[in-house]
Amino acid sequence: MRSYFKATFGLALLATTSLGLSACSQSIAQEADRFAAVEIKAQPLGDGIAVLFGAGGNIGVSYGPDGTVLIDDQFAPLTPKIQVAIADLGAEPVAYLINTHWHGDHSGGNENFGKAGALIMAHDHVRERMLGIQKSGRGNDPASPAEALPTITYHDGLKLHLNGDEVHIKHMKHAHTDGDSIVFWKKANVLHMGDLYFNKMSLPFIDLKSGGNVRGVLAAAEQALTMVDDETQIIPGHGPMATKADLAAYRDMLVTVIAAVEKAQGEGKSLTDVQAMKPVQQWDINPKAFIKGDAFVEAVYRSLQKPVHAHGERQ
Repeated sequence: MRSYFKATFGLALLATTSLGLSACSQSIAQEADRFAAVEIKAQPLGDGIAVLFGAGGNIGVSYGPDGTVLIDDQFAPLTPKIQVAIADLGAEPVAYLINTHWHGDHSGGNENFGKAGALIMAHDHVRERMLGIQKSGRGNDPASPAEALPTITYHDGLKLHLNGDEVHIKHMKHAHTDGDSIVFWKKANVLHMGDLYFNKMSLPFIDLKSGGNVRGVLAAAEQALTMVDDETQIIPGHGPMATKADLAAYRDMLVTVIAAVEKAQGEGKSLTDVQAMKPVQQWDINPKAFIKGDAFVEAVYRSLQKPVHAHGERQ
């Protein structure tokens, strides 16, 4: 999940023959066309708060007298369109940027916004992965430019007092990755869950190589449910806006699938055996989903192979 510009530069280096150059140029053009067709759509959620949908992770926006706060920023080529959408809301340019985790569809625009003056914040592990200094797991290689890196990092969380609201940023341990955060606007009653929540468009993606574990995804859903009420507007990492009831159904799915896989493991069943049982069939309903049934079952199976505390070593 490296930035678009890094990926295209890498492709260019491979173009050592005229045929290779032609293929490379075609790939770059196709990628540019893909982003050229993306439309950034804004959905107001209340006074001075909105969500932006485009390509990549859903973006939260808070704006007012203290400046504009952005939660995630999708892919680098989309930055100009995101900036236009923010201006159309009547908001000033981005002053603060919070990354819910390190993946490029949520942090790909960091360099652009950092160069434009945004103060970037994220969990400690987000910066570490973007620096490419991980001893295990996946991170950026080469490291992200300095302008893309979070300059304020935290271990457990932060509280910001901006635009008449309290913004609570909380780290969720070893879930989608090892550096996930949720962001809650107390007064506005809006919760951004990043990729801890895929709503109605895909089964969850558990990035095991980045310290993810299905137990942590379930724990994050459980904790989030204690923070919200029936009026809370929930921004998932991907998919449409959600309610507490939607999140509760997602939690229940996780409980059901984890229990089924855990029971099968206790009976000595292999991963192939468990996949053949189709324990997520009733939720595996989108043929275009990013994560399909067998892939999710594998992530659950491998998560549960780890001792309960093993995935918590790197907090």
